[in-house]
Amino acid sequence: MIDEDIFRRVSARIESYCREMIDLQIALTAVPAMAPENGGDGETAKAELLREHLARLQIQNIETINAPDRRVSSGRRPNIIVRWPGDVESSLQTWVISHLDVVPPGEASLWYSDPYRAYVQDGRIYGRGVLDNQQDLVASLYAFRACLDEGVRPFRSPGLIFVADEETASTYGLAYLLEHPRNPFQKSDLICVPDSGNERGDLIEVAEKSILWVRFRTLGKQCHGSKPYLGKNAFLAASHLAVRLHAALPEQFPAVDPLFDPPESTFEPTRKDANVPNVNTIPGEDNFYMDCRILPEYDLEEVKAAMRRIAQQIEKERGVTIRIMPVQEVQAPAPTDSNAPIVTALQEAIGGVYGVQATPQGIGAGTVAAYLRRAGYPAAVWCRTTPMAHQPNEYCLIADMLGNAKVFAHLFLQRPDM
Repeated sequence: MIDEDIFRRVSARIESYCREMIDLQIALTAVPAMAPENGGDGETAKAELLREHLARLQIQNIETINAPDRRVSSGRRPNIIVRWPGDVESSLQTWVISHLDVVPPGEASLWYSDPYRAYVQDGRIYGRGVLDNQQDLVASLYAFRACLDEGVRPFRSPGLIFVADEETASTYGLAYLLEHPRNPFQKSDLICVPDSGNERGDLIEVAEKSILWVRFRTLGKQCHGSKPYLGKNAFLAASHLAVRLHAALPEQFPAVDPLFDPPESTFEPTRKDANVPNVNTIPGEDNFYMDCRILPEYDLEEVKAAMRRIAQQIEKERGVTIRIMPVQEVQAPAPTDSNAPIVTALQEAIGGVYGVQATPQGIGAGTVAAYLRRAGYPAAVWCRTTPMAHQPNEYCLIADMLGNAKVFAHLFLQRPDM
């Protein structure tokens, strides 16, 4: 239930902030926030910029929980929590959780311009991070501000969380918060994670596949390229391994679940590290990686055991040694119930703003919602978005940034039926 007059006023406020929201996007993009694993120095500079912006907006009740990390120059990975007390008779909370970090830009030649100099063109904002996850970081912030500026007191207390380390396993982000003595969540909270969706905005993610990222290190014997019989070609053996894994694993784990898109488990070779620097040397070591997204019904230990059996076949055939090293391993938790309060609240808000009927579904990508579900918090993932995350010339639609802000405001303003 929502007061439509208040919601119209709040929506008009959000529209009036459009230029400010774009300016904040441009400012945030100019401060790259990448994890050390991705060649960056963490999120501290970006978090400080955001805190300064919150202060200028006179938003109070701000807390920062820092996860220690000696690999970055500041020694910390910041997680920012913003609260606003709601109805004095209610202890319930509505959270929107977005993340501060971004992925590297990739091949520079594929970008139209500097990925860290965001710009506006044809109703879009271009730049690394403008979609993932700044679109909804900014949208949730200005939904929060619009409610404050209109002087309304929501039934549930609105809250925003801007976490670190989402792109590289969340060890210093949400996973850290959930184990912290000041863990802000309660099981009765409405928790929305705007980090996945589709262009219509009618997908509410309630389930995720398990994630298994694996490094395969193949050790052979280096030799001159003209005398391959003197060595063991690690690159060639690794290539056979990659092809065989890609063919055999789907056959061994064939289940299909229509809740997900795609409905089956996927096993994709991705990154390939450099081996020898010259053409006329047969490499004695080779490293490649796989990104596996596996239906929750399968135990990841079974998948790793299957990988080991296939690797042993290649070892025997090629005379090499293969080491299998998981890089990231997240066993999918039980899904959020399709009738959970956050799901029905989102359906009402999405219908009210975008006029579409959103349905609960599962995805192959990973979000921080998996950590929440594993801890027993029924989170839902939603945003209206373009398919440009992690791509060159990443962009977000300004219309989606404004519309999503209205959806978050709708969530903040909803009251239970009396």
